Amino acid sequence: MPLSTPARIVSELASRGYNAEREAVTKLADAPDPERALDRAVETMPDDALKLTAGHVEAVLDRAESRADATAGSQRAAEQENGETATRDPSVSTGTDSGVSPDAGGDVPHETKGSRDVDLSKRAIEVANDMTGNSTGTGEYSDFVSVFRDRYEKLASKLRGRVNHRPTDAIENMAGGSEAALIGMVSDIRSTASGHWLVELEDTNGTFPCLVMKDRPIADLVQQLLLDEVIAVDGTLADDSGILFVDSLHFPDVPRTHSPSTADRHVQAALISDVHVGSQEFMADAWHRFTDWLHTAEAEHVEYLLIAGDMVEGVGIYPDQDEELDIIDIYEQYEQFSEYLKEVPGDMEIRMIPGNHDAVRLAEPQPGFDEELRDIMTAHDATVHSNPALVTVEGVTVLMYHGVSLDEVIAELPDEEASYDDPHKAMYQLLKKRHVAPQYGGHTRLAPEDRDYLVIEEVPDVFHTGHVHKLGWGKYHNVLALNSGCWQAQTDFQKSVNIDPDAGFAPILDLDTLDMTVRKFA
Repeated sequence: MPLSTPARIVSELASRGYNAEREAVTKLADAPDPERALDRAVETMPDDALKLTAGHVEAVLDRAESRADATAGSQRAAEQENGETATRDPSVSTGTDSGVSPDAGGDVPHETKGSRDVDLSKRAIEVANDMTGNSTGTGEYSDFVSVFRDRYEKLASKLRGRVNHRPTDAIENMAGGSEAALIGMVSDIRSTASGHWLVELEDTNGTFPCLVMKDRPIADLVQQLLLDEVIAVDGTLADDSGILFVDSLHFPDVPRTHSPSTADRHVQAALISDVHVGSQEFMADAWHRFTDWLHTAEAEHVEYLLIAGDMVEGVGIYPDQDEELDIIDIYEQYEQFSEYLKEVPGDMEIRMIPGNHDAVRLAEPQPGFDEELRDIMTAHDATVHSNPALVTVEGVTVLMYHGVSLDEVIAELPDEEASYDDPHKAMYQLLKKRHVAPQYGGHTRLAPEDRDYLVIEEVPDVFHTGHVHKLGWGKYHNVLALNSGCWQAQTDFQKSVNIDPDAGFAPILDLDTLDMTVRKFA
C-alpha cells in the first residue's frame, strides 16, 4: 500500500525499528515519492541513530532534487548538442504541455506554507478546561455523586449573593409563614390539578417542594427549566412549613454588566463546524472555494481557524448511514480530512474539538483524539482539544462546544425560547443556566469525571457551537453566541427528520471588535 499518509509512514518506520520527529514524517509524506524518500532516509541514517529527524529527511530530499536537476541538465545539454528538441505528449484537455506525470498524484494537495505577511510573534493562544488525558471516571455510583456535587457547588456559588440561602434541612425546621430562600438542583417539575407548578429542588442535605402559582409573572420561567440545572428561589413557607410558595426565581446567568475582551490588533478568526468529510454530501467544491479565499489579500487578517466538531462523517452514527458514505473506513475519512486541511494557509493557527460523529467516546466531556488519530491529523500541526474547551485567542475567550445538548434544549423548551431556525436562542438558554448540557439521562450522554467540565465557570466572550447544521448568531448579555452551520448538503436521513441545513458558510470574527461577517461559499 502506498505510503501516502503520515500514519502509514509512522507504521512503516516502526516496523523497521525507528521513531521519527513529527516534522520528519510530514516532509516524507509531502515528498513526490514518499516510499523512495523513506528508503533513502533510512539507508543513510547513522548506525547508532534510532530517531529520524526533520533535518536528515530534508537533506535527503535536497540531495534527490539536486540529482534530478543535474540529470535533467545533462539531458538538455545532450539534446542541444545533437540539435534535438525534447518533446512531450500534450495535455488532452488543453493541447498544452501539462508538465505533470499522470502518476505524480497531482490531485492530492500538498501542505500549503505560510505565504502571507503574518507576524507570528503577535499571536497568543491559551486553552483551559481541556480534559484530554485527564479522564478519571470509572462509571461507579460515587463518580456520579461527585460530579453532580461539584456542579451544585460551582453554580450555587454564583447564586448565593442573590438570595439568603438556607439548606433544605434548616428550612424544614423553620416556622410556618417565614420568608425563606433555597438554592437547589431541579429534581422534578410537574403541574398540579389546579394548573400551578410544583418544582422539587435538591441540595446536598435533601429535597424540598416549591410551588409557583400559575398567575405569577415568574410562571413563564418554569417552562424554561430543565431537570438537573441549578437555580435559586425565595418566597414564603406554608403554614405547616411543608412547601415554599415562590415569589422569585433566579438562574446562575451571565451578568448583564459583562464586558467582553478584545484583541489589541486587527486580527480575525474563521469559526466553522460540521465538515463531515466521508459523506457523499460533503461539499468539496465549497470547501475549495473557502480555502482558496483564505489565500487572497481579502483574508490576510484571518490568522485563526476554530472548528467546533464533526470533522468527518463517522461510521454507524445513524440508521443506514453506510448507504450515504463516500468513504466507509473511519481512518481513511480522517486521512482525507487532513488532505483537505492542507489547503488552508500554513501560517494559520488551527484549533479543533470533537463532535458526536468523530472517533471519540460519545459521552461528554469528550477527550481530544488518541495518538493514532493525532498521527493522521498532522496537517499544519492542528491541535484537537476536548469538547468543550475554553480557547482564549489574543485575549478573546471562545467557549467551543459541539452542541449535542441543543437537540434536548430545543425539544424541551417552548419554540419562542429555542428552535432549530434560531439555534443561537437555544445557546442563550445554556448561557443562562451556565452549563452546556444540564439535563442528565436524556439524549445527551454525560460521563462522570472528577469535576464537572460542562459548567460554564468563566463567562466567555464568544460561545461557538455546531451540531444542528443551522446558521444563527446573536448577543446575549454581550456574549456573542454563534452556531456556524455545516459543510454537508442535506442527506436522506436529514430529509427524514426534516433538517434543512445551512451549508457552506464561514463566519469571520474580528477579534478586535467582535464584529462578524458571514461569507457563503456554496
